[in-house]
Amino acid sequence: MSRPNILILMVDQLNGTLFPDGPAEWLHAPALKALAARSTRFAKAYTASPLCAPGRASFMSGRLPSRTRVYDNAAEFASDIPTFAHHLRRAGYRTCLSGKMHFVGPDQLHGFEERLTTDIYPADFGWTPDYRKPGERIDWWYHNMGSVTGAGVAEITNQMEYDDEVAFAAEQKLYDLARGRDDRPWCLTVSFTHPHDPYVARRRLWDLYSDCKHLQPEIAALPYDAHDPHSQRIFDANDWRNYDISEDDIARSRRAYFANITYLDEKVAGLMDVLERTRQEAIVVFVSDHGDMLGERGLWFKMNFYEGSARVPLMIAAPGMAPGLVSDPVSTIDLCPTLCDLAGVSMAEVMPWTDGESLVSLASGRRRVSPVAMEYAAEASVSPLVALRAGRWKYTNCAVDPEQLFDLEADPHELTNLAEDPAHAGTLERFRVMAAARWDLEAFDAEVRDSQARRLTVYEALRNGAYFPWDFQPLRDASERYMRNHMDLNVLEGSQRFPRGE
Repeated sequence: MSRPNILILMVDQLNGTLFPDGPAEWLHAPALKALAARSTRFAKAYTASPLCAPGRASFMSGRLPSRTRVYDNAAEFASDIPTFAHHLRRAGYRTCLSGKMHFVGPDQLHGFEERLTTDIYPADFGWTPDYRKPGERIDWWYHNMGSVTGAGVAEITNQMEYDDEVAFAAEQKLYDLARGRDDRPWCLTVSFTHPHDPYVARRRLWDLYSDCKHLQPEIAALPYDAHDPHSQRIFDANDWRNYDISEDDIARSRRAYFANITYLDEKVAGLMDVLERTRQEAIVVFVSDHGDMLGERGLWFKMNFYEGSARVPLMIAAPGMAPGLVSDPVSTIDLCPTLCDLAGVSMAEVMPWTDGESLVSLASGRRRVSPVAMEYAAEASVSPLVALRAGRWKYTNCAVDPEQLFDLEADPHELTNLAEDPAHAGTLERFRVMAAARWDLEAFDAEVRDSQARRLTVYEALRNGAYFPWDFQPLRDASERYMRNHMDLNVLEGSQRFPRGE
């Protein structure tokens, strides 16, 4: 059978509440708005875990962190866990990655046949949290509020340099795929690090938001003591006491963040332009790994289950999926089975052990019955946190924290915890039963602690003596590029041209 090409556009830390039905009207994002118009749009999509490496491993494998064992940003993604890249490659796809996926460990491919760039973050165990030392800050890699106080304008940053390379490499790959030297269908994943903090944008994009009416959060900062225990730990992990955050800092941070959404939109526009001009058709998926609180209730970045952190944009433009809005909650772990479904690829061998389900039929009106599950077991936690999202409700639990129950229809900003309200005791019990059937929190905690202790021991050992990094090293053989004397110039010029007859 003929299998469709697939282009996956992934971004980092993009708040899904800004995508109620595609990009919010006030965002300068014409390419993403055009993509939204022809996509199935999932207004209530959630990450499997509100942190980069765990969220991405779950997105790729269709498994929660408790199954992938990628609990934090320094946990190894095991080579024996199949990803959508493995499934598609088994079925004859050419699989390629340009950009970030935050793989930790010696396997830096995980089913991709080719990587075009290195990653922006380290691949070793150096960022391992330690539950045995609650409250300890590791200043050289933990977030701090300097991303907020330092927000502003720059023409080049570490992250811009990276994403400029990611986009260029991906566009060059699309040109190469058009040349037709390989008749396999392809799946190209292009994964950017923006709009992840630090909140710094190029001047011409910054200027687009000079009159933006959304530069302050809807919910102002709450007093420290008014926050739940996990949010307090996030404040402490972010070193908030050593920073004085002004309204101007908040406005500048949000302005740069919005400007970087436009930066990403331009990258998407470039890729879509190459796709169109090379006459290639492809399913297009747009998704983020997790969100960003952007100052709502005083919180920044991610690491919690509130909407700003856990909700992500998700749009799929594909034959068989009608353009329109799906309001049922879904998860990024649903993308692995969805991609396989769209490509006609079976996951039968591993489906009993996956957590996701295909989203294809939701575009035709089927309703979601099962709850969406989330997990978090990284910095600022002292024991794993879990959450369930179903219907109008969100439920969270942790062995060391009070339960939370929010009615998101009546309380979209999650300000009223109904867990102790007798009027909602039945709903709370229903979620308790569902959570108990899915998780053994005591066992989960023990597994995380075991993993942390192993990794901290191994990292300390490997940093003594000669050090061999796991960071991906892109290989480019200059002797096989452009014109060399073992090539026929006439054949080369003809094969490299697209289209050939015009």
